[in-house]
Amino acid sequence: MDADQALRQIEQLVIAQTGERLSELQQTILKQVWLGQKYFDIADAYGCTEGHAKDVGSDLWKLLSQVIGEKVTKKNLRYVLTDHVSLSATSSPERAYKPDFVGRHQAMSQISQWRQQGATAIAIQGEGGLGKTTLAQQYLQSQGFEMMLELLMAKESDNITSAQRVVEEWLTRDLQEDPGLEFGISLDRLKRHLHQRRIGVLVDNLEPALDQQGLLIPEHRPYVELFRVLTDPRNQGLTLVTSRDRICEASLNLQHYRLSGLDENAWQQYFQLQELAIDVKLLKPMHRAYGGNAKAMTLLCGAIQSDFGGDATAFWQDQQQDLLIAADLKNLINNQIDRLQTLDPQAYRLFCRLGCYRYQTIATLPGEGVLALLWDVPEAKRRASILSLQNRSLVECHQGRYWLHPVTRAAAITRLQDSPDWPMAHHHAAQYWSQSVETLTTNQDALQALEAFYHYKAIHDYPQAAAVLLQVRQNQWQQYLSLGSSLYRMGLHQSLLGELPPLMTHLPCDRSYCELQNILADYYWSTGQIRQAIALQNDSLSLSTQALADPDLDSRRRRHFQVQALDSRLSLGLYSLDLWELENSVQCFQQVIEIATRTDQERWVPKASICLALVFTHLGKKQQARQLVTHALGERLPETEQAARLAYFMQLLGQTYTHLGDLPSAYALFEQALTVAEASHYPHIQARTLTGRAVIHRLQGQFAPAVADHDQAIVLLKPLNATCDLAEAYFQLGLTYQAMHQVCDAQRTAYVQRGHRDQNFHQAIQLFTAMDAPCQIQRVLAHTISTEH
Repeated sequence: MDADQALRQIEQLVIAQTGERLSELQQTILKQVWLGQKYFDIADAYGCTEGHAKDVGSDLWKLLSQVIGEKVTKKNLRYVLTDHVSLSATSSPERAYKPDFVGRHQAMSQISQWRQQGATAIAIQGEGGLGKTTLAQQYLQSQGFEMMLELLMAKESDNITSAQRVVEEWLTRDLQEDPGLEFGISLDRLKRHLHQRRIGVLVDNLEPALDQQGLLIPEHRPYVELFRVLTDPRNQGLTLVTSRDRICEASLNLQHYRLSGLDENAWQQYFQLQELAIDVKLLKPMHRAYGGNAKAMTLLCGAIQSDFGGDATAFWQDQQQDLLIAADLKNLINNQIDRLQTLDPQAYRLFCRLGCYRYQTIATLPGEGVLALLWDVPEAKRRASILSLQNRSLVECHQGRYWLHPVTRAAAITRLQDSPDWPMAHHHAAQYWSQSVETLTTNQDALQALEAFYHYKAIHDYPQAAAVLLQVRQNQWQQYLSLGSSLYRMGLHQSLLGELPPLMTHLPCDRSYCELQNILADYYWSTGQIRQAIALQNDSLSLSTQALADPDLDSRRRRHFQVQALDSRLSLGLYSLDLWELENSVQCFQQVIEIATRTDQERWVPKASICLALVFTHLGKKQQARQLVTHALGERLPETEQAARLAYFMQLLGQTYTHLGDLPSAYALFEQALTVAEASHYPHIQARTLTGRAVIHRLQGQFAPAVADHDQAIVLLKPLNATCDLAEAYFQLGLTYQAMHQVCDAQRTAYVQRGHRDQNFHQAIQLFTAMDAPCQIQRVLAHTISTEH
């Protein structure tokens, strides 16, 4: 055998077991080592370093050791490969490799590793359609066994062939030996062949012969004796058993391998082999929906080719709303679920109930989330139901976290919707999520608490869905905020913009309704829909005013509606400020101060005073602004704890001090607010504060840090769809480039700065136009015109 023949032989072996080809450098190393070349010469010829060639060579010998089943090194390559080819020449002729066998390099390597460690029987377990049988067949066919023995289990337990008959058939048909008069004698004869010859054995789809506990069913217990022979460590060959259920016979010397779905790269490779072009962005959700299932992959490819003319995009648009539309796939999954229902009704109910969880924002569940659905099962028996699902590959589990793949969930939720468990499952799941979060300190906490909302929405329990959003929790700054307000602070509220309006149509116009109006108004405000926000706050203010006019209103509710009205007025003032309707803003803030003072709601006075002071600086009333700030805060800046509780107002105060010319105080306030915003996951405030700090840098002529702060603010605001703050950020960045232009000496550089300024002014005008903020547009245009003259 020459070098080219050796290379071809090795490539065939590698492709057969891994579905992947050798790289160009691996091919070069193989060929040159076969010819006796050293790494130095190989690296020089290929054009890489000697160290890189050695690293690739080392990995290559490990790969070949797994593929051939014998240790391969640079020194023994020729000997091992020649011996392996000689052995293969006498093996079974059925060695054709399926070209579409992809993505199982790791599985093939693991099986080879266990073989080298002495394993003689391996059980490959996984849900239907993963490719367990294909993997077992491809591996056994690639190993050059003297012969193959196969047993395909019947789909129904009643049709399973007896173990005695199977052994008789193997002996007479395949091994050319008469069976004994007794089963034990036949097993001894089979055992002798397995000890003396390299025989590969495939037992396919064993699960119909297993009971609820993973044991062989009573009527086929003789299979235990057969498997004891097949798993004997003295056997020279290998037995592979495939099953959807875990085999739990303690007396068997079985190595268990849990087969997972194919990875995304394998799916992409398969699509390419089928000559189907598919965008990676489209492949990702498709792969995730089916959990990498190999059968689903082949069915989808077939459907795309036959029904959609190869148009994967059109196929997925049609298919993604009904993942079980393919009859073959639906039957595959339903057969396994039906079997679970027969063998373990309690685990079946848990499986269906698990369909109520969304597995989206929170993609996996802790064990407590699963146990919450076993409300009607004695505590001592709950873990058994979970284990039953794991043993049947109907629930995924990794490091104590559980989930259903979308296609499996689709089957579970279909059955759950048709059962009386539907409302109770959602109710218990919602209770679990709500009780699992005590304080809101991270984004994960907030998103986890929000999951309860979707469960109540699914069963049309709208008051409870509203209660989830209004539930108050403490954050790390000892503030007590509703979940809805916390989501807004953390920039996680966008998904609720479409959820709240239809929810509120199902609620009475009571206290909860007013609170949700305020929350939704802030959501609208943050995304630039300020006119809608104003309408909601006016409506909320009207409801609060009507309630306060009731002379029979008790003191507790009166106090609540007073706070509600103050909150609405303060919000209206802030909305008007962002529209640059400054006189309206002044009126709102003055009303808050007057009403709060009159109704013993003093805590609202400092907030409104800070806001009003900022508006006065924009109107040129700096003395009045200074008096308000001094009155609200005294002569000292707020302490860190106070700044933490009032981070939004601290950055407003920083803007006020900037306009008053007290840049050190302004900078200190911005630094406090920025520290709080970063620690408490408050991206809006973080961005607004960065914009404020950038203005200070600009006023001090420090343009590089100014532009850096502007850019970081814009990066934070874009994913939040924060139209209003983003427009202001672009405007301020334009002003910074304008200032850079005015101090620039070189004509070409000045031209570039003017271009950056105009671009950012244009961005700001576009966003202010979308906000319906004509006063803001005039503000930007005024700066543009003033610099032209």
